[in-house]
Amino acid sequence: MNLAAAVPGFPGNQTSLNPVGPGAVHIEHTLSLIFWITGTVYCLTLAALVYFVWRRRHTLGSLPAPEPTTDEGDRLASRAVGGAMALTVVLLFLMLISSFITSRRLGKMNEQQALTIDVYGHQWWWEVQYPNEAEPYRMVTTANEIHFPVGTPIRIHGTSRDVIHSFWAPNVQGKRDLMPGYNTDVLMQVDKAGRWRGQCAEYCGLQHAHMSFYIVAEPQKDFDNWMTAQAQSSVAPSNAQTIHGQQVFLTHACVLCHSIRGTSAGSRVGPDLTHLASRSTIAAGMLPNTIGNLGGWILNPQALKPGSRMPPNQISGRDLQDLLAYLETLR
Repeated sequence: MNLAAAVPGFPGNQTSLNPVGPGAVHIEHTLSLIFWITGTVYCLTLAALVYFVWRRRHTLGSLPAPEPTTDEGDRLASRAVGGAMALTVVLLFLMLISSFITSRRLGKMNEQQALTIDVYGHQWWWEVQYPNEAEPYRMVTTANEIHFPVGTPIRIHGTSRDVIHSFWAPNVQGKRDLMPGYNTDVLMQVDKAGRWRGQCAEYCGLQHAHMSFYIVAEPQKDFDNWMTAQAQSSVAPSNAQTIHGQQVFLTHACVLCHSIRGTSAGSRVGPDLTHLASRSTIAAGMLPNTIGNLGGWILNPQALKPGSRMPPNQISGRDLQDLLAYLETLR
């Protein structure tokens, strides 16, 4: 465990100081080297400044007499300056070589065979797809939450649907820009089970700060169970309240932007809601996925996330309660 992670109150989430995968480990080693080199130089520079200020201290009333210069003194000063310059060049090259080695190691990771996950950046949320060439109808689609099997190489195949975004999960790997019209790949691996926060790292508009995601790393068995569950269509409503809630969804503006597999809702403007209730957050990590937050988000998303593309919805109290009951069944 690194020193920063041992500090009380340090959460260790969304930071390159607590790496949980080989890519982040390489980056953390280079970061640590640069930190200790620059930190040591900074402290030595301050120490030298304090020493010479103390040595040359004087008052306004008594200025010290200038000391005569000598050839020997000039030579010593020249040697000191030359030595400092040489040491600076050596340290800069040391940091350059470390960065080059890290880049090569990260590049070699991309040569591995890996499970491919497609990630699409939107203003301001993340669309996540798990391709299934053998059975395309069982392709898993979710939003703002990416599940990884622990210890398995993962290739993130990403692009943007609108403006430039940047996919950044510092505990796992360095950032990768996602540009509209271009595809980019980055290989990741998580060696520790847990939940790791990521963020868009390229300013992309008003709600850039509220465009986060979570990487959920879990054992292979749990990941397989999650994939099996996510590949299923939605469960049909089983009582009068949820049946009415489904009708509210299908007859209001919700159906114009969202899809729920197993129903007639098939729009791809907003996130797929087939398994909405299985996600831990809504609004791209902005709010915990609770009934209260979901109700407020449905009624007036602009009050919670101004500028988002989801409009307010005029729904009566009873209709909203039934709609929420239906959405709670989408696990």
